[in-house]
Amino acid sequence: MASITKDIEVKVPVPTVYNQWTQFEEFPRFMEGVQEVRQLDDTRLYWVANIGGKRKEWYAKITEQVPDRLISWESEAGADNGGIVSFEPMGDTTHITLELIYNPEDILENVGDKMGFVGRRVQGDLESFKDYIESRGVETGAWRGTIHGGQESGQSGMTSA
Repeated sequence: MASITKDIEVKVPVPTVYNQWTQFEEFPRFMEGVQEVRQLDDTRLYWVANIGGKRKEWYAKITEQVPDRLISWESEAGADNGGIVSFEPMGDTTHITLELIYNPEDILENVGDKMGFVGRRVQGDLESFKDYIESRGVETGAWRGTIHGGQESGQSGMTSA
């Protein structure tokens, strides 16, 4: 498995940044290569992306989600990946740290990983997210539920702006 950690500061408060990040179906608007994300239920997502010129599909399960703090996930089927995104308040600014863990599947993906292509794409996606949320100033929706051990707990709720 390979791992990449990237971070960025966004000039928007944590609740707005976090709320927008929970709108997974919006990811194709700012993540290069992501063609579709479908939220199947509160903890499961279906992804389609073009990675290195190849179509990849996978199902992911959110394993931990704490409003305004973090979201972690792991793939259940398809492309092998997982990670964690965390949100740290810094006044009216938010520090986002994204750790992506993935399994390059063939020689081309291994070479791309060694040459830093994945890291540059992840950083580019964070910068695109920053531009997206800073230009809007408000989230397109929110999901404020809590997930522990892959199971929803506490209050949940979807809102939209």
